[in-house]
Amino acid sequence: MNARNKSEAKASGTLAYVALIAGMTCIAWSALFVRWTDIPGPASAFYRMLIASVVLMPAWLLPEKYRGGAAKPMSWATMGIIALGGLFFGIDLAFYNTSILRTSAANATLFGNQTPVFVGLLSWLVLRRRPAAAFWIGLGMALSGSLVILWGDKDHLASMGTGDAMALAAAAFFAGYLMVTERVRSTTSTLKFLSVASWASTAFLLLVNLAMRVPLGIPNGRTLAALVGLGLVSQVGGYVGLTYAMGHLPATATSVTLLAQAPMTALLAAGLLHEPLTRTLVLGGVMVLGGIGLANRKTRPAEPPEYEANSEASAAIAAGEEA
Repeated sequence: MNARNKSEAKASGTLAYVALIAGMTCIAWSALFVRWTDIPGPASAFYRMLIASVVLMPAWLLPEKYRGGAAKPMSWATMGIIALGGLFFGIDLAFYNTSILRTSAANATLFGNQTPVFVGLLSWLVLRRRPAAAFWIGLGMALSGSLVILWGDKDHLASMGTGDAMALAAAAFFAGYLMVTERVRSTTSTLKFLSVASWASTAFLLLVNLAMRVPLGIPNGRTLAALVGLGLVSQVGGYVGLTYAMGHLPATATSVTLLAQAPMTALLAAGLLHEPLTRTLVLGGVMVLGGIGLANRKTRPAEPPEYEANSEASAAIAAGEEA
């Protein structure tokens, strides 16, 4: 790769991290929006995806160069993979939104963001892509910080309930979403990818709500406003940034950085839900952010050569389109 291509790839990588941080910030609001609704978790998950799907529909009418990705027609195979990812994401949301209503916001965020554990193990055991030692050390530090945050809530720590288990299940299914869609994202435009995945999740969540006979009525204006926030801020804003980052960064880097949702959500909850900002919360947040920085120093030395080539090619395409 010549100097110009290296410069373009570096700029694209920087933009990917900026998009990842912005997306993470938007997603950190999701626990608060769910708490502000007065409907069951699967119902709020359905409306979150429905609103996002409707907003993203015009993406199919935009010229390809404005959709944020490779200028290639989407094959049926690619659509199938993205739809499968949307199914995993729909299950993730159903579990996560329900867990927020059955446990504390801090616990749901903590356990729901254990995705790096599942991604790292799947990358190693299934894809034979062993993360570097720095990844595991940083991950251990970040998880330790998350446990410090949890330790501050000793009363709840003594009795882990179904809400915590549901949040863990959500983390596992979100790992499936990241792993299933990682390769196709680099050859698919951001908005088209999100549109297909969103409609797949919406359809699945509608079936889940109907099968479980969950009421889908919106009881009041506060719930409606919170659902709009879930759809526009957490889903559209959050996952436009995250999906763009997925096309230029390995899944391990993406999932580890998302751990910062825990301290970020805690700060938001302290200001808006009047939850106490304790010393253990601050200490845990510092450990989480430090672990993220360490893990992201070197996240893909053992990845196969074809991933490196694929990543560089997508970076060059993105840089060319932006120019």
